Amino acid sequence: MSNEVRKLQPQAVWNKFADLNKVPRPSKKEERVIQFMLDFGASNKLETFKDTVGNVIIRKPASKGMEDRKIVTLQSHLDMVHQKNADTTFNFDTQGIQMYIDDDWVKAKGTTLGADNGLGVATIMALLESKDIVHPPLEALFTIDEETGMTGAMGLEANILKGDILLNLDTEEDDEIDIGCAGGIDITATREYNEKPIKTSVKAFKISVTGFKGGHSGIDIHKGLGNANKIMNRLLYLSSNAYNIRIASINGGSLRNAIPRESFAVVIVDKAHIDSFKASLNEWSSIIKNELAITEPDLIVNLDKVNKPKTVMGLGAQDKLLKSIYATYNGVYAMSASMDNLVETSNNLARVVVKEGKIEVQCLTRSSVNSAKLDLAKSLQSAFELAGFEVELNGDYPGWNPNPNSDILKVLKEKYELLFKEEPRVVACHAGLECGILGQNYPNMDMISFGPTIKGAHSPDERVSISSVQKFWSFILEVLKDIPKV
Repeated sequence: MSNEVRKLQPQAVWNKFADLNKVPRPSKKEERVIQFMLDFGASNKLETFKDTVGNVIIRKPASKGMEDRKIVTLQSHLDMVHQKNADTTFNFDTQGIQMYIDDDWVKAKGTTLGADNGLGVATIMALLESKDIVHPPLEALFTIDEETGMTGAMGLEANILKGDILLNLDTEEDDEIDIGCAGGIDITATREYNEKPIKTSVKAFKISVTGFKGGHSGIDIHKGLGNANKIMNRLLYLSSNAYNIRIASINGGSLRNAIPRESFAVVIVDKAHIDSFKASLNEWSSIIKNELAITEPDLIVNLDKVNKPKTVMGLGAQDKLLKSIYATYNGVYAMSASMDNLVETSNNLARVVVKEGKIEVQCLTRSSVNSAKLDLAKSLQSAFELAGFEVELNGDYPGWNPNPNSDILKVLKEKYELLFKEEPRVVACHAGLECGILGQNYPNMDMISFGPTIKGAHSPDERVSISSVQKFWSFILEVLKDIPKV
């Protein structure tokens, strides 16, 4: 399957992408891909080194006649989001991504593809390895841990980069040129609860909420997609009020930056209420499915008998958990007043875990306005603290303020119009890009972001358009030819 991908055009890019996808590269476990990049730079006899946090920098002199141009820093991140379907057997720590071609798309078998941001990395590798491409002095920055904290960008020191211009290759619509992005902050709410023994006159059931599309909690947050954690909580709340069910465990969602696709809960029900509970759960599920019929047509709610757990949550803790999750805002909170159709502020209720006397709830709040981001984060913090949780706010990173007068933006717009006979869309995005963080230490660097079309990032439906990669490659080659002189 991956061999077929290697035959696609431009082969230089697809071959590097296939090489990269053979290397496991989960966030915070990037040792193998870091070494892969160091070996790549050394094999091409290029200046290559790793900084103190693990970012890899590779430099390539200008092609003949381009020595007087400004230095361009090409930037992408090495890590990828690991998501797989529940029925997919796959070990991200040991296996390479299994790719296949479906019409104009490259996809992965039941897992995320790693096109985010692997196509950016592969493009930079192809440029560094090339012998005949016209280009200015190039500096490649491959950052680590973008997906779960942006610690690579945050840890990059102020005196390492030499570039005058930064081309970030991490956006996902090929007709867009990005000049701004949202910042974000992680919210983690934790508390303990007393475990109570169960009565003998009960049965245990596992509620499964599956089939959601999921997706990127920034790019896809405006699409009205279902959140498995919110739907599960709704069902548990209704069941608790109507039939006094007791919760033994909850396991919902996965990563902070992925919209939750699945949630599972084990509950006990008094034998006298089982038939009514089943009927009501079916009724409530039908109502929810009808509400989400357009955005989540594959939503499934299952109820299966399981062995009785030894303990359940104390009633007081259970009540506070369900009410606090109900109060947790999820989705688009505010739209931008300065740019049309741009989400300003949002929250993703990403993870809910209840087991062995401990509760943990994780959210990711994003905003292009720092004060609005902190305001929503404090609102969420307050709701959890009222329910007896301890709340930590961490991983705070800044947004990237748009500069519509950027010199490199003018170059990209001109080249795009010349090549494709239409105007590009100049936008800001609600996702988190590393440009805002890098700009803190490199405030004079002219930054822009663009990339090929990628759909379904952060979900097993992730796919990249083959024709879009061809378009992106031709675009970046023309841009590099016309970098301004020093």
